[in-house]
Amino acid sequence: MLKDHLRKYVGAGFSEYTELRAQSNTTRRVTLLNGNMINNDSSESAGFSARVRVNGAYGFSSGSDYTPDSIERIIAAARENAVFLDSRERMGKPPFAKVPPMSSPLRYTTEDTASQKRLIEFISELDAYIAAKYPKLLSRVVIANCLDMEKLLVTSDDVHSHSDIPRSHVMVQMTLMGNDGTPVDLFTPFGGMGVFDDQFTTPDALYEKIDALYEKVAAKAEGVYAEPGYKEVILHSDLAGILAHEAVGHTVEADFVLSGSVAGPSFGKQVASEKVTLVDFANTAFGKTCPQPIYVDDEGTPAEDAVIIKDGILSGYMHNKESAEKLGFKPQGNARAFLFSDEPLIRMRNTCILPGKDKLEDMIASIDDGYYFIDTGNGQADATGEFMFGVNFGYEIKNGKIARPLRDTTIAGVAFEVLKTVDMLSDELTWGSSGMCGKKQPMPVGMGGPAVKLKINVGGR
Repeated sequence: MLKDHLRKYVGAGFSEYTELRAQSNTTRRVTLLNGNMINNDSSESAGFSARVRVNGAYGFSSGSDYTPDSIERIIAAARENAVFLDSRERMGKPPFAKVPPMSSPLRYTTEDTASQKRLIEFISELDAYIAAKYPKLLSRVVIANCLDMEKLLVTSDDVHSHSDIPRSHVMVQMTLMGNDGTPVDLFTPFGGMGVFDDQFTTPDALYEKIDALYEKVAAKAEGVYAEPGYKEVILHSDLAGILAHEAVGHTVEADFVLSGSVAGPSFGKQVASEKVTLVDFANTAFGKTCPQPIYVDDEGTPAEDAVIIKDGILSGYMHNKESAEKLGFKPQGNARAFLFSDEPLIRMRNTCILPGKDKLEDMIASIDDGYYFIDTGNGQADATGEFMFGVNFGYEIKNGKIARPLRDTTIAGVAFEVLKTVDMLSDELTWGSSGMCGKKQPMPVGMGGPAVKLKINVGGR
């Protein structure tokens, strides 16, 4: 756990807006391919950074030596950088509005005692189970993956925050020969927020989920290809989550808005069905802790939920202090940095479409000829809201009933147009907790939603 060398700077009376952040990221990963270890990594990146703002110009400095002496040097270097940039840019901006002094305590305190050996033994036992029970598999991959981000933050507004957000996952991929002689595969993560022993007790606790994954791969091996065209479909919550994050979320990050994203001229307008409300949750949703709980962001802003779409109307953006000041909004805690040596960027936290009142079985029954898409692969979107996502598994829907399983396909569209076609939302919401967002810096995020019924372009084979 990080030593708190920063507390003494609370009430220090900085003459300029200043952020001090100590941070440690610990990552561990073990990968087995067909029982052979191909990856066994453990690493830690730790250090300290300071950011100073002088008349609107930021100066930043960082170092891996987190000691009382090095802190003073890094603060001085950051201020010197800010003064230099101010002498060239001469923006003349006033200070940010002050945040009331506050202290945000460490909420997650469980120590990670699982050794690298424990991870290896756990996934080895899981791999042995898969190999023995499912000998027809062409290949199998089992991964243990852990990331722990601990941060200490002090700002010139006398905000003092200590956070630790670990997350642990076991991931399994299975590959079978399909009925047409081509291989098919599926990949599923298990786990979520917490140290490894919080998430995983014994390998046999995952056997039922492993069996369910094999059944899906076996069904996919006998599957058919979707017919291309504009179709009525149901997106499982996993796909609804990536739609909320990739196709909508990035367009409403204020730095993208300022650079010309489609969300700029769309503010205050209908961009979705009135059934759709989309929120970037800070730390708690529906009475439970979110997959990536943020209580204070890396600029010292208290985190609040950001309502992006309300009843189909584009109602908000995600901000850091600078963009909020420029656009006349209140910052809600979306500035996050991945490493101690990174400056905070505007990032999502836990983005989802809110659930509705429909039952999944009623949604399926309402479709005569369409699809139920369940698993997603990769995806991409741009500032126009145009997107294309891979679909790794799903089913035909024929005459209101689930029919044949599907092979890989794609879906594509323009987010704000696709969301206008939503006419049913399931009453159950699930979160995905293993996502990493890659906007200049990687960042762990949560994404989720209900099952969503809409119309969309299907790529077919």
